[in-house]
Amino acid sequence: MSEILTAPLPVEAPLDRTMILNMGPQHPSTHGVLRLVLEIDGEIVVRLTPDIGYLHTGIEKTCEAKFYQQVVPLTDRIDYLSPMANNLCYCLAVEKLLDLEIPDRAQWLRVLLSELTRLNSHLVWLGSHAMDVGALTVFLYCFREREEILRIFDCVAGQRMMTSYFRIGGLSLEPPLDFYGRVQNLLKMLPEKIDEYENLLSGNPIWIQRTQGVGLLSAADAIAFGVTGPPLRASGVDWDLRRDMPYSSYEKFQFKVPISNGCDVWSRYVVRLQEMRESIKIAQQALDGLPEGPIKADAPKVVLPDREKMKTQMEALIYHFKIVTEGFAVPAGRVYQAIESPRGEMGYFVVSDGTAKPYRVHMRNPTFTTLQALETMCVGRLLADVVAIIGSIDIVLGEIDR
Repeated sequence: MSEILTAPLPVEAPLDRTMILNMGPQHPSTHGVLRLVLEIDGEIVVRLTPDIGYLHTGIEKTCEAKFYQQVVPLTDRIDYLSPMANNLCYCLAVEKLLDLEIPDRAQWLRVLLSELTRLNSHLVWLGSHAMDVGALTVFLYCFREREEILRIFDCVAGQRMMTSYFRIGGLSLEPPLDFYGRVQNLLKMLPEKIDEYENLLSGNPIWIQRTQGVGLLSAADAIAFGVTGPPLRASGVDWDLRRDMPYSSYEKFQFKVPISNGCDVWSRYVVRLQEMRESIKIAQQALDGLPEGPIKADAPKVVLPDREKMKTQMEALIYHFKIVTEGFAVPAGRVYQAIESPRGEMGYFVVSDGTAKPYRVHMRNPTFTTLQALETMCVGRLLADVVAIIGSIDIVLGEIDR
């Protein structure tokens, strides 16, 4: 049995010995609605085909009927575990078309909140992944810490999940005074909590047997399938857009990019845990070095004016009225902007025809491409391994189906 768990088995099986099995249509990790069509020989996976589309929302088409600023709340719904990452990517793309210069304070706050978003997403991944494999306690611990992050989001944006806090040109509001103290308390508390997760899992023989040598994905296969993010780095490829194609002032922060050469479920677990520790370091740097200044670009025809100015300046009131009712024109052109989301490279391709509504908005979502590699990771493994492998790539069906 130990040999079966640590090495793929031959998959050449006579057709009369195999069975077609539906896993779904629901996600084994309850992250959405996924159907897997499995061909199995006994308990060994011979073939696997993902059947997606059950959560299709038509968000990309909906963007074409909205003003540019009205698209921001739609981006929250793409990946509901990292809404601020989607906000940021879309805003950066439109800001490129507008050639806006974003104030340093806004950029650093974006970095801080993006890393808190990464921590939030990884906590959900770890808790649900561990529960899939049978470690129920870790799920409760992870959601305990995640609750603190959601309270911070609620404090700064007025929403726990669908924040819509990043805006084209900067941020919607200056964070409240207690925001910084709350973040500091969180960053002090998290390292020992991550130690706690590792103490529960890393030495657990059942966890080790269920993850080491399972779901192998070589570096060559990962690149061929377009895999990005932690699954790519867990296959030994040293690539992170925050460092290699920096955006929003990430070049001013010091951090390591964790990689592993194990290429398996265990390596993806290790890489994400190390990423959580690095996110804490980045967030602490952003908090300690936060510049003074405005949180919005100086672009009165694009960025909504402050409420106080509207009470005393007629121009501000007029600009507010026109932006809300008519939107703002964006110079004709096209741009692709990519960021390092918790799941990998997230990209927004935005095409403008010179009007106040985008001609085309297309999202390049990381787990849509990573899902292509699922069959390669599962063939030759036990049926029970499929759940662990799916959890290790951390898919979100909202961004896959769109």
